Amino acid sequence: MTVTWQVAVEGPLSTADVALGRALFGAGPAAVAELFADLGNMAVALPVLAAAVGYVLVRDRRQWRVALTAVAVMAAVPALVVPLKLLIARPAPLEPGTGWYPSGHTATAMVAYGTAALLVTPYLRRRWAMPVAVVLTVATGIGLVLRGYHWPLDVVGSLCLFGAVLPFVGVSARRMRRSSSRTRTG
Repeated sequence: MTVTWQVAVEGPLSTADVALGRALFGAGPAAVAELFADLGNMAVALPVLAAAVGYVLVRDRRQWRVALTAVAVMAAVPALVVPLKLLIARPAPLEPGTGWYPSGHTATAMVAYGTAALLVTPYLRRRWAMPVAVVLTVATGIGLVLRGYHWPLDVVGSLCLFGAVLPFVGVSARRMRRSSSRTRTG
């Protein structure tokens, strides 16, 4: 809430954010930063989530509620981000217009990769999926800032907003798996 409030009223944290963003724009190799930023595109992140949902359903059809929860959380991203963008109406770093807070690409990356990791982890021998999801999400945010698509607080705001959602998905998935493992099969 503090991040959103600071951005909305252009408080001291927002002023520091603009200074940091201007210092970071264009830093690093542009091609790598663009690749990182693209990780948050729906065309990249949604197929990863779809593959995880498909994998879980192939492994155990009784997990359809877990899969449905993952899809619902992904559908909630634009439902939460778009109204906030309209309400806050933050100017873009390098482009005309408003509506850049919070970062939809960061939210998409966090939810798609994080939820995919939560779905497949119970079926893996080693627990590598969540660290990979974290790296992909952080890389997305870094790329967005370095390319000048978002201010740093746009990214942080998305991480805070959807960081609160993912634990709910994890708890729900564990509960649903436990309840379906206790039910009888045919």
